[in-house]
Amino acid sequence: MGTVGNSTEGIAGERRRLINVAYRLLGSASEAEDAVQDAYARWYGLSPSRQEEILSPGAWLTKVTGRICLDLLGSARARRERYVGAWLPEPLPDRTEWGHADDSDPADRIVLDESVVMAFLVVLESMTPAERVAFVLHDVFRYPFAEIADVLGRTPAACKQLAASARRRAGVARVPVTATGQADVVRHVKEAWEGKDIAALVGLLDPAAVMTADGGNSVGTVLRPVEGGERIAQYMVAIAGKAPGLELLERSVNGVPGLVAQRAGVVMTVASFDVSDGRVTRIWVVRNPEKLRPWTRRG
Repeated sequence: MGTVGNSTEGIAGERRRLINVAYRLLGSASEAEDAVQDAYARWYGLSPSRQEEILSPGAWLTKVTGRICLDLLGSARARRERYVGAWLPEPLPDRTEWGHADDSDPADRIVLDESVVMAFLVVLESMTPAERVAFVLHDVFRYPFAEIADVLGRTPAACKQLAASARRRAGVARVPVTATGQADVVRHVKEAWEGKDIAALVGLLDPAAVMTADGGNSVGTVLRPVEGGERIAQYMVAIAGKAPGLELLERSVNGVPGLVAQRAGVVMTVASFDVSDGRVTRIWVVRNPEKLRPWTRRG
């Protein structure tokens, strides 16, 4: 899980990898940062003699971070039952697109690849906490089950079964369309949305498309998923009519093309898309200001 020495520089150098692990486990950059901070606090709380006994601080930090995330995932289920409307993972901007990069921001340390696209993160949400930890650590980060067993407090064989069960859930997820193909579709959606062209939007949306929105308890939005391409198109046009001065921007969202809506330079909404055969099949809309902090720092 890591072989850094006990030097301060080597231990601090583990932070980026740990935040990448924690974000995929929790779906939140801010919670990932908190989990990693907690793990480091526990490390620095050890006596010097105990630190010297630990042959691989990187492995120790990963184990502790994994256990902290496991506990958070367990409590998150209860919190999300009280959440207003749908809960979606926290969307991430591409640091290069905003002409600004801040290494103190956990979002800037997360590697954007296929394991953080919204479609994949939403699938991870369907797993039990133990399944998610086993799957992410093994299938995404390639840790052996013997080390994952240390995180979960189970046998390697049991961890292997958990990962297999999670893999069956993830098996329903499609391989994402290429970024270029998705960019074209998203651009057409933007143009049709700006033109309030319902017919064009219906043509771009799969008839069985689903739109899910997350406003938390802070801003108004649809509380239940909107199903069907025609209904989604009508809803999008209705919202556009109620939001004068809203500017739509094509931006990378979790590493793939998406849309950002801002007013007077302030990011109000981030939309992610799943595209299949040239049509949008899923739209995930995040409006909760708490989840848009990495965007507002750039916007």
